[in-house]
Amino acid sequence: MLQSVQATPAERYDQLIRDALGAQAMRVAVVHPCSPEALQGALEARDEGLFDPVLVGPETRIRRIAEAADISLQGLPIVPAEHSHAAAARAVEMAVAGEVGALMKGSLHSDELLGAVVGGASGLRTERRISHVYAMAIPAYPKPLIITDAAINIAPTLAHKRDICQNAIDLLHVMGVPRPHVAVLAAVETVNPAMPSTLDAAALTVMATRHQITGALVDGPLAFDNAISLQAASVKGIVSPVAGSADILLVPDLEAGNMLAKQLIYLSQADAAGLVLGARVPIILTSRADSLRVRLASSALARLVASRQRLQSADRELA
Repeated sequence: MLQSVQATPAERYDQLIRDALGAQAMRVAVVHPCSPEALQGALEARDEGLFDPVLVGPETRIRRIAEAADISLQGLPIVPAEHSHAAAARAVEMAVAGEVGALMKGSLHSDELLGAVVGGASGLRTERRISHVYAMAIPAYPKPLIITDAAINIAPTLAHKRDICQNAIDLLHVMGVPRPHVAVLAAVETVNPAMPSTLDAAALTVMATRHQITGALVDGPLAFDNAISLQAASVKGIVSPVAGSADILLVPDLEAGNMLAKQLIYLSQADAAGLVLGARVPIILTSRADSLRVRLASSALARLVASRQRLQSADRELA
């Protein structure tokens, strides 16, 4: 799996893709792929052997876009849907029926797709709140780093943060990290009643010791420097099992997470694969600005998660 060894971001993502190719194959509904980038992303994943895409959207428009961009759709099934909302709803139906093992965002808004996933009639909801993770490969950090949530939950409550934390922990288990270190971030390392993020961080730390969060070491509040630098923690006299060795950075809110992730991407040359967790199938969210390596890594993560979910579902049925 994705090991915490000195390796370049490219090498880490290459290993992730190799791991995914060893997991069970899957079909993916590519929702409303009405842009050359969305179509190309599906074809790239197919050509790498990561999944078999099923295009869901307005067929005439999809074929016209493909022809204009000189993209061959030969062998790709298309499930007709009149517009983006209909495409999202149809893709969710396919996932509920077991026809696909994951969803991939095309050229519709994320809110449209996620709204169909969590809507009242959807069979994709679980007891967990859905959340987004950035699985980051950073040249200056010796192992993969998860940042969550930087894309979905704007101002998460303590209960939401518990789910966001557990979703990220479960992902790292799939990636081969048996006991991740979770740093619950704030601006300071002490509990301050005037700063709600520090109260949440302290509560989440206790929740982990009471097994309300499982499978990880959780500590906070920790500032960013203490979470990723043992030297910084030592200078401040912070004694923590997580300081300097974080695998997961749980941010206070979406704005903090989004700014942190974007800074690492654009100032530290980090790669950031994106995935939505907490539903019955993983959801691949990619950006037009993402590199090919990042798009493939996002697909690889989805395949690993989907394979684990199928095994867990089979175990429940046998129990």
